[in-house]
Amino acid sequence: MDTRGNNYDSISIFKSIDWITLVLYFILVVSGVVTIYASTYDFDHASMFSFSEFSGKQFMWIGLSFIAGFSMMLIDKRLFEAYAYPIYVIMMLLLVITRFISTDGVNGSHSWIVMGPISIQPAEFAKCATSLALAKLFSTYNFVLNKSASNYFKSLLIICLPILLIILQNETGSALVYFSLFFVLYREGMSGLVLFVGACAITFFVIAIKYAETMLLGIPTGMFSVFVMIMVIVTGMLFTYCKSFVMGRNVSIGYIVSGGIVYILSLFDIDVNGYIYFGVILALTITYLLISMFKEDVRKLLVVLMFAVGSVVFVFSVNYLFETQLQDYQQNRIKVVLGIVDDPRGDGYNVNQAKIAIGSGGVWGKGFLNGTQTKLKYVPERHTDFIFCTIGEEQGFIGSVAVLGLFLFLILRIITIAERQRTAFARVYAYCVASVFMLHLMINIGMVIGLCPVIGIPLPFFSYGGSSLLGFTILLFILLRLDASRREYNY
Repeated sequence: MDTRGNNYDSISIFKSIDWITLVLYFILVVSGVVTIYASTYDFDHASMFSFSEFSGKQFMWIGLSFIAGFSMMLIDKRLFEAYAYPIYVIMMLLLVITRFISTDGVNGSHSWIVMGPISIQPAEFAKCATSLALAKLFSTYNFVLNKSASNYFKSLLIICLPILLIILQNETGSALVYFSLFFVLYREGMSGLVLFVGACAITFFVIAIKYAETMLLGIPTGMFSVFVMIMVIVTGMLFTYCKSFVMGRNVSIGYIVSGGIVYILSLFDIDVNGYIYFGVILALTITYLLISMFKEDVRKLLVVLMFAVGSVVFVFSVNYLFETQLQDYQQNRIKVVLGIVDDPRGDGYNVNQAKIAIGSGGVWGKGFLNGTQTKLKYVPERHTDFIFCTIGEEQGFIGSVAVLGLFLFLILRIITIAERQRTAFARVYAYCVASVFMLHLMINIGMVIGLCPVIGIPLPFFSYGGSSLLGFTILLFILLRLDASRREYNY
């Protein structure tokens, strides 16, 4: 009987673990609990290990996380792939159940299951389940993302289902994290046009909302600006994507001439309605692209046409979606970030105090336990979503850069691990882990320094919370288990 696999599991698994990643994990976890203690420290200063302190409770979760991580290392790596779909289904059912059994949380959220003194947020564990399911899909025999539209549909279904269920829990922040998995699809062959369209959508949304109050040619300035951007992007796509100098030149001339006509009319005090002007431009552009399909690459022109029409439809829907689909507090937070409203005592209070705390730290910081903004509780949620304020105030710019450097090192290390995997399952899962960590880091830090709306996304390993720490630990240690066994068989 061949016992090579059993011997490998029992003897060599911990010798093959990626110790660099493991050390980074321990450093971040220890730094996190120390920062939690610092963020909630007061003059009574109970022991860091006291269960009356948030840090003491976090130590309990650290112990459970270590046990969970150790358990992941003992599980046969083939079981993760074999049971990926059942785990995913169970987690999706749990998300559905949570919506109905959860009590009202902050801003009407229904995302927590309370079991006595313990509260669990299933959305944190669904990240791991979704990553496993996506990895399982890509490891299916003869599966290639670009092979058929059904493969795209399956991938999107796995990613979007938890997003929908978490949004139904009124937990928009946690749902946003799952969009990071689109980077995995890009790594596995998805066209970069999808990411480009996504970036354009975000840009159009911001501009349309920020400049919606002023008017130009009878339409909101934001909408006018976006229409001009669409015209420029369409021209650029004809030059670069379609590689047609003639089409790009003709469209550019048309835009310049039409703009010149509007300028001349304005000199004679003749008003031009912006909606009519851009409507004519869009109609002429569509007509020209349709005619050009008889002699140019139909597929590429169709992509440009879809982008132009889709962008216009999106722009007209921005204000409607913003005003009807987002709650008042969500709208206000976005407006504060965009500088539309100044509300330092209301929705802008958290970010304003966070900036003051971080800025007061200077280059070297005020020293451990010497922060004032956090100690005097000027910064809300200073031990959870805004814990980076404590780092910035007490450790200063140097300490902040050090923490960000550790996270960057961890993400780059995970990407390195991903590229050395011998199976599609392990590679895709590793990229899922890297993407989740990256988006958490970007949004949390961006939120604290005022670049993103306050949406309640924790800083991995630092923010207080058992579900978050346990979820990230399981997510990372499954990757370490898969990586440790990459030499077990010759794939």
